[in-house]
Amino acid sequence: MKIALVGPTGFVGSKVLAEALQRGHQVTALARNPSKLAAHAGLTVVQGDATDVEQLARAVAGHDAVVSAYNAPRGTDDFRDRYLQGFQTVVEGVKRSGVKRLVMVGGAGSLFVAPGVQLCDTPQFPAEYRTEALAARDALKQITEERGLDWTFVSPAPLLQPGPRTGRFRLGGDQVLMDGDKPGRISVDDLAVAIVDELESPRHVQRRFTLAY
Repeated sequence: MKIALVGPTGFVGSKVLAEALQRGHQVTALARNPSKLAAHAGLTVVQGDATDVEQLARAVAGHDAVVSAYNAPRGTDDFRDRYLQGFQTVVEGVKRSGVKRLVMVGGAGSLFVAPGVQLCDTPQFPAEYRTEALAARDALKQITEERGLDWTFVSPAPLLQPGPRTGRFRLGGDQVLMDGDKPGRISVDDLAVAIVDELESPRHVQRRFTLAY
């Protein structure tokens, strides 16, 4: 496949890049600082800003799919506004490009722990991640109303950590996958496996999915 990747140098995006290249896909990485990406067979690096609609549309045109691992800078007072601006730019840029397939990486905070209760609304949810979780929840709400794209929204397990690539995990929908009485976990490497699996064999078109061990 020809895959365009937004956010290729981040915690998740860098693993998606490695996984896609390992499987032999052609990847175009849109990066503000191309020098952060080492040369690799199958990789094309395009300097660009994920918050520029026209720039993004030109960069992703002609690809089979786009993966967005975009995230705004953490700890800023305007994080929510910048996050949603970037999210909306990606959606609009992909639509203008003519590409139909879009996989977006969001957070676990919008997963449900009980009917009508999302993880980010529970007292146990860490306060330092709440702003980011609420922004991702807003993004999910917006993308669920999108009918012009074959989108997928990926929410990893609540505990997303460095760890080995196993290729073995459970998939779920809108509910937190539990590990006994605790929220589930997943390595960022296996999150990348699930994302590239979804690109190769779509199972969650116009749906959200989650994963955990």
